[in-house]
Amino acid sequence: MFSDIVKANRSYRRFFEQEAVTRETLLTLVDYARLVPAGANKQALKYYIACEQPLNGQIFATLGWAAYLKDWSGPVAGERPAAYIIIVQDKGYKMGNSFDAGIAAQTILLGATEIGLGGCMLGNIKHAQLQAALNLADNFEILLVIALGKPKEKVVIEEIEANGDIKYWRDENQVHHVPKRKLKDILI
Repeated sequence: MFSDIVKANRSYRRFFEQEAVTRETLLTLVDYARLVPAGANKQALKYYIACEQPLNGQIFATLGWAAYLKDWSGPVAGERPAAYIIIVQDKGYKMGNSFDAGIAAQTILLGATEIGLGGCMLGNIKHAQLQAALNLADNFEILLVIALGKPKEKVVIEEIEANGDIKYWRDENQVHHVPKRKLKDILI
């Protein structure tokens, strides 16, 4: 059911790195994103896919992982993503809406969840370093990186009160807790 996929689609930051994500899987996920609505149907987004070393390592080195987890600099070797989809905009096209990349990224992650993968949207990017690592032409602007793989961590949703702390955290068993406001508290 769709509700199960939505609930299972969390921001996963640790993976079984050795469990490969194939190029064909990445192409399928990008194809889902290709089909979603785009502002004014401009379709300004492009996608760069990666699922092999050493490129995965070069991409990893350009990413910041979890701002609220101050003692954690990101996944260690063996827990890093097996693949990436980098969402870029061709500067020759003006986006119809600034949220097109979010719609595409969420669609990719829902598709990944459906097939047992997990991922994380990352906006904390060393753009110039990643641009160089991917050998992207200057007419491409990197918008988001989606890290993908088979999740190695458990992520649970915690309901909080309207004024509760929204910072995610990990417990002593490395279970990742994500506070979410209650439905009644977000309705106006």
